[in-house]
Amino acid sequence: MYLHDLGASWIKNPFWRSSFLITEAKDLALLKASGIREIWIDTSKGADVAGAAPTEGYAATEPAPLMLQAGAEEPWLQPTSLEEELVRAAEICAEARQAVTSMFREARMGNTVDAAGAGALVQDISDSVSRNASALISLARLKTADDYTYMHSVAVCAMMIALARQLGLDESQVRAAGEAGLLHDMGKALVPLEILNKPGKLSDAEFAIVRRHPALGHDLLSHAPGVGAVALDVCLHHHEKTNGTGYPEGLGADRISLFAKMGAVCDVYDAITSNRPYKSGWDPAESMRKMGQWAEGHFDLTVFQAFAKSLGIYPVGSLVRLTSGLLGVVVQQSSGALTTPVVRAFYATKTQERIAPAILDLSEPACLEKIVAREDPARWNFPDLQTLWAGDMVPNIT
Repeated sequence: MYLHDLGASWIKNPFWRSSFLITEAKDLALLKASGIREIWIDTSKGADVAGAAPTEGYAATEPAPLMLQAGAEEPWLQPTSLEEELVRAAEICAEARQAVTSMFREARMGNTVDAAGAGALVQDISDSVSRNASALISLARLKTADDYTYMHSVAVCAMMIALARQLGLDESQVRAAGEAGLLHDMGKALVPLEILNKPGKLSDAEFAIVRRHPALGHDLLSHAPGVGAVALDVCLHHHEKTNGTGYPEGLGADRISLFAKMGAVCDVYDAITSNRPYKSGWDPAESMRKMGQWAEGHFDLTVFQAFAKSLGIYPVGSLVRLTSGLLGVVVQQSSGALTTPVVRAFYATKTQERIAPAILDLSEPACLEKIVAREDPARWNFPDLQTLWAGDMVPNIT
């Protein structure tokens, strides 16, 4: 049968798609196990309908996890723990910052951008995401306000790679998505620094200048050898919205490419979770919740759902309250549902005191703790919140 709508929140959706042809018993088993009580089917599209148009070719079930399975041929791509990968991710971030800074400097000097050298950097970032998707993505979020423009490109590159794999794209498309993420904001190299780094609200005239950066970047990259069509497209269209109110061209959903829709989601998430000259970054889980509210009209819903599944609705670094009143920080996504990550509990709200940090895998059947609420880090002002999940890697990147 052709599944038309699940009739339930996307969080409960065991698939990355909401509409697809059910062809395998495992998909039916996932539906039964999801707790969804009713679905809508399209009786004109089922496999039993003579002459029915073929359905889209993407698999319904989630693609392979973002970390390669044990036994992969490349030993440098074996899955690693968050702690292990943070060490390598910090080195990659430092190298990437230097490379992106150099590209921006060349652009400001009026020189042709050497984007060809970005290929090796994209591969390093891709390898890190393969080993542990959370490490580099989360670490890049800890950029300082001064580093935002450069490290934002690195963070979006990593998220584009993770999202492309979540969507089941092939490796050539994954690399193209990564390149697009790394180069998507090159136009900001041509925006005056006093506007780009202004600590207060931009005037209408200043905002109009900032809004030119997609077109400026597209023109800049058009003259750089070796830049692919996907990177050019994402550079020009990552600020378009599905309701047609984006810029620079006001495209509707049907005229925005899949890669540009991916770029829009990744760009916004990193922007709102990062410290900027004019504001502090939001908590990752709160940011995911806000983006879910904006999704209709702003983002492509299928792309956003896949993005949330790639990072988790409680991304690494999120501050959460558990059933018992304990506060904890998310340190890793579990193999279970989106709502049951691995948490490091460290504070008891009932006694209002710190406790010895304890790792809790909320997906384990024996674990009685569940997440009952997101918490605002600004309310609690824990000075070591980042260190609780990133350890000694925090000063290495900030």
